[in-house]
Amino acid sequence: MATAKIAIFVQSDSAFLGDQAIMLGESYLKKWKIAANQLVILNFGSFKKEVKVISVARLSGMRLQGTLATQLGLHEGSQLSVRFRKSTRTLHIGPLIGVMMSRVSTKDSEKPFGANTAFCKELTNACAKYGAFIYFFTPKGITPNSPSVNGWSYSNHWHKKIFPIPNVVYNRLTSRKLENQANVQNLMNDVKSRYNSVVFNEKYLNKTEVFQALKKESGLLGLLPESYHFKNYSMLKSMMARHSTIFLKPITGSLGNGIFRIARLSNNHYQCSYNTSSGVRKKDYSSLVQLFSNISGNLKHQSFQIQQGLKLIEVNGRPVDFRALVQRNELGEWSLTSIVARTAGQNNFVSNLARGGSLGKVKDVVGNSNLNPANKSNLNNKLGLAALKIANGIEKQVPGHFAELGIDLAADTNGKIWLIEVNSKPSKEDNTPLNENKIRPSVIKVVRYAQFLAKFS
Repeated sequence: MATAKIAIFVQSDSAFLGDQAIMLGESYLKKWKIAANQLVILNFGSFKKEVKVISVARLSGMRLQGTLATQLGLHEGSQLSVRFRKSTRTLHIGPLIGVMMSRVSTKDSEKPFGANTAFCKELTNACAKYGAFIYFFTPKGITPNSPSVNGWSYSNHWHKKIFPIPNVVYNRLTSRKLENQANVQNLMNDVKSRYNSVVFNEKYLNKTEVFQALKKESGLLGLLPESYHFKNYSMLKSMMARHSTIFLKPITGSLGNGIFRIARLSNNHYQCSYNTSSGVRKKDYSSLVQLFSNISGNLKHQSFQIQQGLKLIEVNGRPVDFRALVQRNELGEWSLTSIVARTAGQNNFVSNLARGGSLGKVKDVVGNSNLNPANKSNLNNKLGLAALKIANGIEKQVPGHFAELGIDLAADTNGKIWLIEVNSKPSKEDNTPLNENKIRPSVIKVVRYAQFLAKFS
């Protein structure tokens, strides 16, 4: 069942064609052994309709009338993959990919998705290159039990349309509150059960859940700092007896928000550092009891993970960690897409860009770090191998379908690799101008994996 990439042409409505027929190039009919004027089932996402196939000698694609194109949400020049299943007389076009976004802005018609708009356009370009169609929707575009979704697609400018349920849903919601809405959960369950669609990156990861799950993988134990779901003062006291520094991290936190760093000082006093919107606050305490009493109010409002502090490599006194992006490829296998080094901002203990951190090439940053020189040359390979092992561990031990993971890793001064955390919604914001001629490998992998899932690869 060979797959071909074809162009879609949309013509004005006429009584001759209507929405009951399509025109297809003669070469495609010969390739798939479709007889002229044969009735087939046209399938695009959840859309299915019996149409007559009209053979056109020199047509290098598929021609639809406007009425049918509107039902599909397609526009002139769309580039799709097509395959024909003779046993069911079904002409599959697609894949149709739906990206679930958090919100759309009506203030700027050119940037409906804010800083993520460039990423959305880049996905659209990748789909045109490899033969797929993509649209973007928010929870407000979901109608319960409907075979369609209200969303936006891009062709010269943004178009708001009604689209069929997609073959593949890529969850890019950046809010747990939105993700847990009933209409969102119902959609994700409904598309899987009714339309055999696939949803990937379907949920946020919980920090404690990830560490507890990965502890079941014996091959990963050496990468995991001591870490638990925080319960009480006794646990804090026990951890501080074993480690000179510990971190308390909100289980559902992001961007370095709400993290406490607790360190035992040389005079047996303790220092607590805490991230706030205005910067890092530090305060010394004469006892651990006093420290805990002071921060306990903050710990009551959400769940925290308590984690062993690590002596990270540094550049000019600033701690460095690494973000590895791992994604499934066109074969459905985990692959390493990129690794970048992140250096914390001045007087900060987290490297998040939102907290003043900076990105750099691993080779350059490591070269200027205090890492043992003997371990500098092979650190990049060690980081990549660790990231892939962790991704496979997530696949085996954490429920849910994930296709891309941002894996934060650290290295100590002896070159030992440690896992910091795993993010199932790595940031896609990019305020740089879109290069129409260049598509990042990370974007291509999303499209190619969607083609694999929808059996168009």
